[in-house]
Amino acid sequence: MNKDDIIDIIRDAGYGFVATLDNDQPRVRPLMPYYDEDLNHFLIALMPASRAKQQIEANPKIEICFVDRTMSFCRIAGKATLSDDMEKKQCIWDNSPMMKQFFTGPEDESLTLMVVVPERVEGMTPHLQAPESIDLAAE
Repeated sequence: MNKDDIIDIIRDAGYGFVATLDNDQPRVRPLMPYYDEDLNHFLIALMPASRAKQQIEANPKIEICFVDRTMSFCRIAGKATLSDDMEKKQCIWDNSPMMKQFFTGPEDESLTLMVVVPERVEGMTPHLQAPESIDLAAE
């Protein structure tokens, strides 16, 4: 399994399940991240009342899981930060059509951006016996 396989799973899944920690309790929610083709970072728009913001501030460790139609999956573990970077907001605005349902534009003050930098990636297909780790830096 390689980076292209991971991108295929993410594309097919369309959205991922993002897990944060609320004290010692994991909290999982479906979200639609934007990612660059090198998988250097994921951008996730958060709603104004999102509890994820406080959870990220308390503990930046998160995991995103994508599952495609064949039950192949990938798990991306990393650290998240909250950002008001206008260039990144413009990027997610331009690349995520659903944004227009929730925000008036990248300058919308209610738009908070979560930026996730992957630290570990693993994937598995129904044909594998166990998940495989993928080194994004090596590809």
